[in-house]
Amino acid sequence: MVEETELYKDLIAPFKSKQIRWRVGATAKDGKSGLALAYVDARDVMFRLDKAVGPGNWSDDYKEVMGRIVCSLSVKFSAPDKNEFEWITKSDGAGDTAVEGEKGGLSDAFKRAAVKFGIARYLYYLPSTWVPLEGEGRYAKMKTTPELPKWALPPEERASK
Repeated sequence: MVEETELYKDLIAPFKSKQIRWRVGATAKDGKSGLALAYVDARDVMFRLDKAVGPGNWSDDYKEVMGRIVCSLSVKFSAPDKNEFEWITKSDGAGDTAVEGEKGGLSDAFKRAAVKFGIARYLYYLPSTWVPLEGEGRYAKMKTTPELPKWALPPEERASK
């Protein structure tokens, strides 16, 4: 098992820019621009957990609470100053999504629980970026994709910027 400080660094490391996805959040009253919100796919979070702690050292469990899906994500950590391990569980929830309903809610709950372990948490601190939109309403798409600031890139991508 990896030492906790090393493990934490592996969990919180920025994702490659090609793994960051974007969606439209709020839109301007005229519908011509929208707030770009960054996120990662649940599969990328699973891969991060597999790589950081090993596939047998994390698990997820889901329950419905007041119409919301709650994910409890458990990660096995080495106990400080002991030759033992302990499971740490953190939970968060989400409702159904507009795009994939229940499946989207499950993924969102999982990703929100993972954020409590530091995975992709840095995306919440990106500067607010408004981008031009094409299309209308919930089907509006971004005409351009925002660039991530240098601090939000992995070291191998920072060097090329």
